[in-house]
Amino acid sequence: MKKALVIRFLAGIYYIQDLDNQTILKAQKKGVLKKSNFIQDNQLKNNRDKMSIKVGDIVLYGMCYDKYLIYAILPRKNELKRPNIANIDQVLLVFSLVKPHFQTLLLDKFLLILQQHKLDVILVFSKIDLIEKEELEEIQQNMNYYFPFYTCYYVDSKQQIGIGVLKNIFEQKITVLAGQTGVGKSTLLKALIPDANLKTQEISESLGRGKHTTKNAQLYLFNNGFIADTPGFSKLDLGGFSYQNLKNFYPDFLKYVDNCYFGTNCLHLQETQCGVKEALTQGKIIPSRYSNYCYFMEEIKKEKKIYVKN
Repeated sequence: MKKALVIRFLAGIYYIQDLDNQTILKAQKKGVLKKSNFIQDNQLKNNRDKMSIKVGDIVLYGMCYDKYLIYAILPRKNELKRPNIANIDQVLLVFSLVKPHFQTLLLDKFLLILQQHKLDVILVFSKIDLIEKEELEEIQQNMNYYFPFYTCYYVDSKQQIGIGVLKNIFEQKITVLAGQTGVGKSTLLKALIPDANLKTQEISESLGRGKHTTKNAQLYLFNNGFIADTPGFSKLDLGGFSYQNLKNFYPDFLKYVDNCYFGTNCLHLQETQCGVKEALTQGKIIPSRYSNYCYFMEEIKKEKKIYVKN
């Protein structure tokens, strides 16, 4: 049997690209895939979803009579459910500076969820042509805080501004485009791959948010790598976090934990001797970063109470 990469799924048909000759073929799944084909560890062994084929999967396939069949899925190094994709190398997290307006609250929530999945993140800020120069410079200054942890780019996809420097980051990787609906993911993909069959999203003036045009995850070959345009990430929640572990997903907080009286057990909230709050007072942590953390802690607290009550 041969190996192939699943690049698209539509109406029961899997579009696969042979890893040897790069030929794109149409294939179907052969019966029920065996569980032994998947990674077996404490996190994944009881996951029924692992029996389904995802875009990004490496599969074994062969010819049966007049059609190609997928017989097995090779072990995944990672996966997401929303969007439904596997074997991701990095995430290009796209934010619009206007329409929808940029919010650090949404940025920090995305970063938490992606870090929980242990995914490398690159930040891209779009629609820089629609914002005043002074406001752009202010946003860039605030985003400098994130530079030690994440690479940041500023682009105008329609005018091809900032697009050239992005091209080298895709080589030999599967990169997922992620972000709130309407931020310009499809426009960015169109700027990178002009012949990609996409519709630019129209912004709903009445709702102030975008409308979905990307219905299914799909991989596009680009610069010896693949870019995934996905329909997911429209709803974000912190269900996978606890009141005790959220702080562990803040790399900028961790370097101040040694100054906390309670060490790694400090929640950085009401404690009197807290290295994180001290760093905040000294201007080493930006106010929005800490206030967002407090907001998320309250969100988790409320969700857990509702869950216990029900």
